[in-house]
Amino acid sequence: MTELDLATPFHATPLAETLAASTLVSYLGVLTPQHLDAPEAETAALFQGAAVHDLGWLRHVSVRGEDRFRWLSGMVTNTVETLPDKTGAYNLVLNAQGRIQGDVYVWRSGDTLELELTAAQAEALLTHLDRFIIMDDVELVPLENQSALGLAGPLAGVILSAVGLPLIAEQLASAEGSVAGIPVRLYRTYGTVVPHYALWTEAQHIPALWQALAAAGAKPAGAAALETLRIVEGVPAYEVDIQSRDLAQETAQTRALNFTKGCYLGQEIVERIRSRGQVHRHLRALELTPNPSAELPQPGTELRLAGSAPDSKPAVTLTSVTALQLGGNQRIFAIGMVRADAEVGNPALAYPGGTATILNAPPKLTT
Repeated sequence: MTELDLATPFHATPLAETLAASTLVSYLGVLTPQHLDAPEAETAALFQGAAVHDLGWLRHVSVRGEDRFRWLSGMVTNTVETLPDKTGAYNLVLNAQGRIQGDVYVWRSGDTLELELTAAQAEALLTHLDRFIIMDDVELVPLENQSALGLAGPLAGVILSAVGLPLIAEQLASAEGSVAGIPVRLYRTYGTVVPHYALWTEAQHIPALWQALAAAGAKPAGAAALETLRIVEGVPAYEVDIQSRDLAQETAQTRALNFTKGCYLGQEIVERIRSRGQVHRHLRALELTPNPSAELPQPGTELRLAGSAPDSKPAVTLTSVTALQLGGNQRIFAIGMVRADAEVGNPALAYPGGTATILNAPPKLTT
């Protein structure tokens, strides 16, 4: 699996402070539990049942002021002004050269706009955005007292019903409710393999909310299992799979781009790529088939077209790798940057420890 950083001195999440006996790792800018159960039990809950997990690495930032809709629309790659009530959209934040400075979700509730971003990105990305508040009536206000728990898995809806929260049919939609008297903002977030939900509340209520979800039957999962789920679903992470040198179309995250919304920072480059030519590489999800006894390849491993010379130009560079152990079977998944010409015909790919194929759809998982 892609290694979690064990060295960076981050602050613990509200949940991590409660579960003080757990082994903590730094993940997306915070300290959070690495494991909360046996690893295979955690992945089984995520992929086959319902798992409750930390989301304390997320931050919500309120965008305020009379010019907030117009200004924010000019800073991100997806729709803002036409975003329907109680919905959200995934966005990239670019510089004038079209290079990616970060990624955020924009959520709208009535006239309220909020940004959702990771703690690891918060300081640099908010500094970048703040530089473009010039003559605008706009204020970015981090919601310091808010935190979240996640609920993921095919049976997540069962848990929501058990604690009295509404079911949300569509991804990137939100609702309000309460759990054991705790006010909760419920978001259905993005996922390609299993349903994902985020439950936001005041940080002081996180321990009681955790207990209520666990009592309803949700099994605990830590950051290691969540990282496995992210990679299996092929969802890239900023500063892991997406870098500041990358262009929007290189990420293959078309869900982040809106070509009819009007002007925004970096739009000229995005539009030029769309209208005049394609980029020469894309992030793709892959499944690897290792040779017997081969070690798990590490990020940075280069793959080549099967049968090509060892010193030939790499076709793929892996950015994230994980081993999914489920029902006694192991499968290897990865995310990697693929040369565009190496995608044609979906050719066989090889690395020193095995072979790989590009996934053109979310994987089917059976046990």
